[in-house]
Amino acid sequence: MIRVGKIVATHGLQGAVIMTHVAGDSRWLKKEHVLMIEMQKGSYIPYFVSDFRAVNDKEYNVNFEDLDKVESAKKLVGKSVYVDEALLAGYAKESPLLWIGFSITDVHVGLLGVMEDVMQTPNQWLGKVIYNEKEVLIPLLHQFIKEIQIKQKRIIMELPAGLMDVYM
Repeated sequence: MIRVGKIVATHGLQGAVIMTHVAGDSRWLKKEHVLMIEMQKGSYIPYFVSDFRAVNDKEYNVNFEDLDKVESAKKLVGKSVYVDEALLAGYAKESPLLWIGFSITDVHVGLLGVMEDVMQTPNQWLGKVIYNEKEVLIPLLHQFIKEIQIKQKRIIMELPAGLMDVYM
């Protein structure tokens, strides 16, 4: 599963929620899709989309089957939302925000670690990895990325020679 967003608020009195997402495009969600809500660390509950409306490219108003009261919807606020990798396969390769949790491997150094966060600078995306007990910011440039394996949650990179030597 890929973390795609978060429930940030309720919407109305009928159990709808406002979900922010990081897919970068509002066309990926469809009726009857299953969104997995992380109720506790590592514990996911499936919710079936009965209706939704894209507010913009970063936000949806979502109604779920069997959720028709604002009191029930309030329990979802602040929870992370995950979807099956196949659902976002076309978007995942283009959106670094969806790569949080992917392992990063350099073809020369080997496993660098798991991407804990990503941030955008004016010129590029950077991925935060803990390598040799130090925080490392990896440039997520297309010329360094050799392969993105969505199902395995893995990114193979060929970083510039000497980049990781600073952290050894």
